[in-house]
Amino acid sequence: MTAAGWLQTIVFIALLIGLTPLLGGYMAKVWSNKKAPGDRVFGPVERLIYRICGIDPESEQRWTTYTFSFLAFSLFALLFVYAFERLQGHLPFNPDHLPAVSPALAWNTAASFITNTNWQTYAGESTMSQLTQMAALAVQNFASATAGLVVMVALIRALVRRKARTLGNFWVDLVRTSLRIMLPLAFVFAVVLVSQGVIQNFHASTSATTVAAQGVDSSGKAITTQTIPGGPVASQEAIKQLGTNGGGYFNANSAHPFENPNGFTGLLELLATILIPFAATYALGVMVKNKRFGWVIFAVMFFLLAVGAVVAVAAETNGNPQLTKAGVTQSATATQSGGNMEGKEVRFGPVASGLWAASTTGSSNGSVNSFHESFTPIGGLVPFANLLLGEVDPGGLGTGLTGLLVLALLTVFIAGLMVGRTPEFLGKKIQAGEMKLVVLHILFAPLVVLGFGAAALVLKSTTSQILNPGPHGLTEVLYAYASSAGNNGSAFAGLSANTNWYNMTLGITMLVGRFFLIIPMLGIAGSLVRKQALPAGPGTFPTDKPLFAGLLTAIVVIVAGLTFFPVVALGPIVEHLAGHF
Repeated sequence: MTAAGWLQTIVFIALLIGLTPLLGGYMAKVWSNKKAPGDRVFGPVERLIYRICGIDPESEQRWTTYTFSFLAFSLFALLFVYAFERLQGHLPFNPDHLPAVSPALAWNTAASFITNTNWQTYAGESTMSQLTQMAALAVQNFASATAGLVVMVALIRALVRRKARTLGNFWVDLVRTSLRIMLPLAFVFAVVLVSQGVIQNFHASTSATTVAAQGVDSSGKAITTQTIPGGPVASQEAIKQLGTNGGGYFNANSAHPFENPNGFTGLLELLATILIPFAATYALGVMVKNKRFGWVIFAVMFFLLAVGAVVAVAAETNGNPQLTKAGVTQSATATQSGGNMEGKEVRFGPVASGLWAASTTGSSNGSVNSFHESFTPIGGLVPFANLLLGEVDPGGLGTGLTGLLVLALLTVFIAGLMVGRTPEFLGKKIQAGEMKLVVLHILFAPLVVLGFGAAALVLKSTTSQILNPGPHGLTEVLYAYASSAGNNGSAFAGLSANTNWYNMTLGITMLVGRFFLIIPMLGIAGSLVRKQALPAGPGTFPTDKPLFAGLLTAIVVIVAGLTFFPVVALGPIVEHLAGHF
């Protein structure tokens, strides 16, 4: 790895560790309704929103009402986005006169954005109008991300409260989180991006004559013009990264120079991808009054992310062995970054691409600055494995931490059985009711990933959409369903997914991956909040020690391994062993 690669990695880690307690401490104050910076500005606006919307900030909800509020909010968002897409041809701010989105694609995209998946089987600049991008898709980048954080807050309250009945108020949590955390961060980040060259305008696409021909058309005539798109990109790019959304304004996503123009914006966007999920671990420690526990969760997330990043960067910087055999030099020099550069931007190279691939799939962000299909088999295994782990390193906004806490319940349950004691987690007994919900939470995603994936691999109409046969094609299909179930949205490419089958089944997979995991989790919260905490005794398994961190890490790997190892073995591992690069 080059000196520039080492420097970028070190700066990235230092910023992450330094900003985690700062942002996490502020988030804890907001969710605990304590005095926090900005109260004089946000307080009056917040109270005005409550009056306009008829929200009683003093009223709290039981877990069932909290869940119904979340589901109602998501259903309205689904219908809202779908209507925008179908009507965009008749709405303003459409300078390129783009027509309505087809029903199947509109359904898929609406399901994608309201579940924080942002899976895109279309080219944004030629499919969605500027109004649809702003008022439908960018709004859901805020709404779906905030809703995920809100659900996480409900679970943390369940761990903190004793013999209570309520988890808070969904609508109050939604307003406070949006107004005090997401909007200020996105505003500042968008301004920084604009200063670095990310576009923010309402221009129609411009046709420009190029210096050299771009190729030839079907008649053999040289193509000497290029279409340069415009649009409000910076405002969407900011929340796309901060909200672990990932849906790009352009088809090339964060590899496009209008979204990610240089190495500095690449570093900032990469940091934004994982900053809030990691800061949430510190907020957890503050709210449960055990900062050591928060740092233990941070360490588990960071370790899993670091292992993936190291493997991906090593695989990509070492290059393609088939090219080495052919006598091609892939070493880093003063004029090239070296390594496997297929599908990568020369502005970023294999180091930034490997870091991004690990972070974007570990965090459920799904944005890309290179194309995962062009990675070496082992390099491509990293983003695929992150999806299969459940995206808990660090996962999406709220959903990553809640997923890891659910696995923490399984960890203490297994530890309790090993020593013959009733399992406890932060002082609360873990019993059969919670474990049944934990099992449901764990099984729903594999059910749809493996079920729909198996069907897509045997149906003639779907196998014809696989552009690469063999183990690589298997990875393409399973990656699509794993990405949808994990609400990630990144694609392995090489799959023509804009068909009725894939649009419908991937949309269903996204909904299952979002709601069929959150509902059991809120059920767990509803059960835990009613329990009295017990004082720690000599037989209590400590959850703020390295032993717990190691056991939790093992549980994460074992649960995913038992479920998905055959798929991984038949996909990237076989491809690597066979030398199919």
